[in-house]
Amino acid sequence: MAYTAADVKNLRERTGAGMMDCKKALDETGGDLEAAVDALRAKGLAAAAKKSSRTAAEGLVGVAVSGTKGVAVEVNSETDFVAKNEQFQDFVRNTTEAALNVAGDDVEALKAAAYPTGGTVADALTNNVATIGENQQVRRMKTVEVSNGVVVPYMHNAAAPNLGKIGVLVALESEAPADALEALGKQIAMHIAAAFPLALTAEDLDADLIARERKIAEEKAAESGKPEAVQAKMVDGAIAKYAKENALLSQVFVMDNKTPIQQVVDAAGKEAGAKIVLKDYVRFQLGEGIEKEVSDFAAEVAAAVAG
Repeated sequence: MAYTAADVKNLRERTGAGMMDCKKALDETGGDLEAAVDALRAKGLAAAAKKSSRTAAEGLVGVAVSGTKGVAVEVNSETDFVAKNEQFQDFVRNTTEAALNVAGDDVEALKAAAYPTGGTVADALTNNVATIGENQQVRRMKTVEVSNGVVVPYMHNAAAPNLGKIGVLVALESEAPADALEALGKQIAMHIAAAFPLALTAEDLDADLIARERKIAEEKAAESGKPEAVQAKMVDGAIAKYAKENALLSQVFVMDNKTPIQQVVDAAGKEAGAKIVLKDYVRFQLGEGIEKEVSDFAAEVAAAVAG
């Protein structure tokens, strides 16, 4: 071998190409770094590098279910236009199907997984970037599974079957008939899409979120000027309210605006003649947490003319 691991790393950073593509290019060029860069550019595999700094906050969420296992995947692009591209939609659909064979929620493992038409998901992604001409990223995935029961998929305002901007999976553990579970799962999935729960139970809520809410509640209580003991109760009450409103099982069902989700599940189990447990859920909304760059088109044109 006429090159080192550091050379592979350097080539990856310079071109944005995959590790195996970089190693192959160095093999073919006898370890000549500049020749390897040119080789990757010639094959179109370095196209991703020029686009990797651009914000990818559009795209699609995909959901797929096989047996008692379901997976949601988010793939980002730079513009909503690309999300309507058939090649991009096929990539998201195939990548989501490939994710069913990946253990856990490891995006790197998903990228290394076999792609239905050959090569890996990462290979297909690199090809997409080169041919479509926009930065694209496999951002995240989440898997849910039950030992006995169903996983129900739901796509809010689907752009294509099982593709859209808000994807939901509901995992119901039960021996109840599948049709009853499917119906319940669909209703709960629609609730999740609308109500945006942050966790399954109050205990599952992120500790940092609770700490932040507590600090806000303490500041509000202090402004009241009431005795410390009363302030403490105000804070505890505010946190309890926050937890109730943001944990799925304690949220009020959006379809009747009065029944907690846990009671909806219990009632469905009683009617079906078997206990139903809402084991887990996924709610992926496209672009959550991504800071989009705000573009001033007029300023860009003016700058281009001035330049």
